[in-house]
Order: sequence, then C-alpha cells, then structure tokens
Amino acid sequence: MTPLQLRHQVRSGEFRLPTAGYCGAYAQANLVILPQAHADAFLLFCQRNQRACPLLAVGEPGQWNVSALGADMDLRSDTPGYNIYRDGELAAQTHALHDLWRDDLVVFAIGCSFSFEQMLIDAGIKLRHIEQRRNVAMYRTNIRNHGAGPFGGEMVVSMRPMKAADAIRAIQITSRFPAVHGAPVHLGDPALIGIADINRPEYGDAVEIMPDEIPVFWACGVTPQEAIRHARLPLAITHQPGYMLVTDILNSSLAAF
Repeated sequence: MTPLQLRHQVRSGEFRLPTAGYCGAYAQANLVILPQAHADAFLLFCQRNQRACPLLAVGEPGQWNVSALGADMDLRSDTPGYNIYRDGELAAQTHALHDLWRDDLVVFAIGCSFSFEQMLIDAGIKLRHIEQRRNVAMYRTNIRNHGAGPFGGEMVVSMRPMKAADAIRAIQITSRFPAVHGAPVHLGDPALIGIADINRPEYGDAVEIMPDEIPVFWACGVTPQEAIRHARLPLAITHQPGYMLVTDILNSSLAAF
C-alpha cells in the first residue's frame, strides 16, 4: 500500500490498527491539535524539547489538509484513532474529528520512531513488536521536559529490546534522523530513568526481553500528551499512541547527514 491508499482505508474505516510496520519507506507522524491561543507556547515547547518533539509540519489555524504532509490529506479522519483531552484528562477516543473541528485549531505533526523501523529491519535488526503485530511499548520516565508556558511534564520513551551488537548498529542508523527522534536516550536499566516495571508500559503493549538482550529507549512523540496533561487545557486533541498519521514524506529525505 502507498501512504495515500492507507489513509483512504483509515478514512473509510477499513483500517483501525497500530501503524508500525506499514508503508516503511515513509515517515509517520504524531499529532497534536490545539486551539490557536495555546499554539505559540506549544511551538516553544517543541523547540525546547526537540528529541521528543521534532516538528515535521505546523498548520495554519483551521487547516486540516496540511499539504506538506501529503496529498489528499484530511487530518480530521486520516489517523486510525484520536484522543480527546479536556482539562488535562482523557475524555474520549474517536476515529474522526469532523464534529469537533473549529476554525481556531492548529495542527502540529511531530516525527515518529516508527519511521526508522524499516531501516533497522533492512539492517537485519529484529523488532519484536512488529514480528508479533503489537503496538510498541511506551513508558513515562523521570526525565523532565523543558517547560514552556503551561506545558511541562516528563518525557515518554518507546522501547525496543535488542542484542548489544544490534543496539550499537541502531544507534548508528537512527543518529542520522533527528527529525524522527534520532539516537536513543537510554540503554539498559529502566529504573535509571524512572521506569518501575518494564512489563507494564503506560502506553502500547509489553514485549518480552530475552536474556541476551537489553532494552533500548528512544524519545517518543507521546511526550506531548504528558505535557497536555500537565497544562490542563480546556481542549486538546492527539493521536492515540501507536495509531499514527502515515505521511507522503520519504524517510530518506529526513537524513541529516
């Protein structure tokens, strides 16, 4: 499937799955959709926390078809699942935003680690969540975000278990792609970054870590959802973790060197 074909399946309701492993040559994006009154502060938050919140595109107020992300784009329905936050609490989940859409809503598309997974697979690195058709495991940490306006909280990370040699290769590969989170932020003991139980992720699905593997953690685009919880805005909209917007942006075009 091309990204456009996948988005059409999402829009029609045929596709309602986590997007890891789909359209591997193309960038996937986290979404944050906020009222214009909070957009400047959130933009500053992204600039101060670029490992977790690397921006791929920002829309104009009311714009739901950001052309920089792809052709025939409808950000009100082209993501398999959305979270609706009210006063910092998850109030609802939905598959479409047409009834909620307002002329003052601003879309932020943030790079996603799913984007580099095909590169890891091509390098011979196995990714258990894809092999098992699960969502990636994501955890809250004790790594403080740099605050901006009402936005703060802690970084969220995604985890992939790997053998040590594969982890080294993964660092080499992902370092070239800061627009989709770049190199890992931590390897090894999860307790050092505040994760009490590696078998109980706050988001996504747990996967087994074999005796000859170490957990490898990347900054995650779910971090803004923690910042939104911290900000307690009257309204904020995001993707559901793992249910990403698949764009027309080639991952190869995002290489920094």
